[in-house]
Amino acid sequence: MAGKWLPVAELTSSKRPILTGDEVECFYLSNIDIEPDYTTHPTLSPYTSGILTLTTHRLIWISSSSDTASIALSYITHIHPPKKSLKSMLSISSPRVKFDLSHPSMGSITVTLVMRGKSDNHELFFEKFWAAWKGRAWEISGAVAAAEAGAGEGSSVAIRVPVVGVAGILRKEQEMWESTDKTLQDAFQDLNALMSKAREMVKLAERMRQKLLAGPTSQSSNASDEEMSSKEDVQELLLSVGIISPVTKESAGALYHQQLSRQLADFARVPLERAGGMINLIDVYCLFNRARGTELISPDDLLQACTLWEKLDVPIMLRKFDSGVMVIQSKSQSDDEVFGRIRTLVLKPEALRAGISASDAAMTLEIAPAMAKEHLLAAESKGLLCRDTSPDGFRFFVNLFPEINLDDMYLVNESGIYASWVSAVGAS
Repeated sequence: MAGKWLPVAELTSSKRPILTGDEVECFYLSNIDIEPDYTTHPTLSPYTSGILTLTTHRLIWISSSSDTASIALSYITHIHPPKKSLKSMLSISSPRVKFDLSHPSMGSITVTLVMRGKSDNHELFFEKFWAAWKGRAWEISGAVAAAEAGAGEGSSVAIRVPVVGVAGILRKEQEMWESTDKTLQDAFQDLNALMSKAREMVKLAERMRQKLLAGPTSQSSNASDEEMSSKEDVQELLLSVGIISPVTKESAGALYHQQLSRQLADFARVPLERAGGMINLIDVYCLFNRARGTELISPDDLLQACTLWEKLDVPIMLRKFDSGVMVIQSKSQSDDEVFGRIRTLVLKPEALRAGISASDAAMTLEIAPAMAKEHLLAAESKGLLCRDTSPDGFRFFVNLFPEINLDDMYLVNESGIYASWVSAVGAS
């Protein structure tokens, strides 16, 4: 198809680009068109009205219908400086950025980015674009990977001079101090170097996390409980180490809350799975800010990002219970399924006699007691449960009133919940 002349970009479930390796997002622009040079390629069609994301490695274009395009910065051979004209100064025409692209399948082609939005960030975008292209981060990451691979291969055949006598010990100490001094100089040269070291640690943790998640799910029978617990603890730490490329107001501009909302939806997937499909909004705020490191967000920013999920069609949603408690919930979680599990719990003989507490429901639903209490109150509002309030707190019982015959309150059917309750109470 003529309109699909650029490679596609892979997206997450919340329609954000999936970054590769050391790739970091740098800038966002909305209402961007990508136009080919029609004089040399008249059959190609433009990409119209999408969000453009500039990263250290690519230009990524995403439309409202989730069509995508990806341009690797390594394929760009030249970026043309923006031309100053009377029309552009008077904002009559849309700003444009042209660059030459050496496309693998169609050779050289001039591509134009047309910025049709009302934003005045086109000059700042050009500066970021030029800096990312000149920075050539893809070459640096490739060189580091090659060096690591070479070091790994050479380590098995390297010949070391043996440490002998006092001179050998002194030489070893000198090498250690030189290595430590170099590491400290690299780390504390300036703030950018320090942040780079932090990003390297996050990337290392991400690689370790992927290895843990890719490991076999079934453990050998001789594995001890202590080993299993240690592995789970390590995995939990790695899952919350950090976000390599957090969305910021500086990079996203007017798209800040929209992109923050999508990134939060991606981040919340793992905590939701671990919490049984529902997690308190306050807990999400703490987890998300911890993962963002120094790029903290305010509670208002978090709430505004959550309220956008309904418009963005992401797999999670913001829910507010009648009590006012706000939670994040997976759309795949059904209230009917939760009510069914609660009903099974309250129909057990012991629950028929003494009822259940929020802690009892929390153990069955595998969620926090506070969330379990909200589910019990919701089941009560549906007429499934009855509540008993005492100095010891709330206890919930199955609702027997629908099965009681008001004309003969002492009539007990041979089957049904009422009969089960009578049998359970009688047995006690």
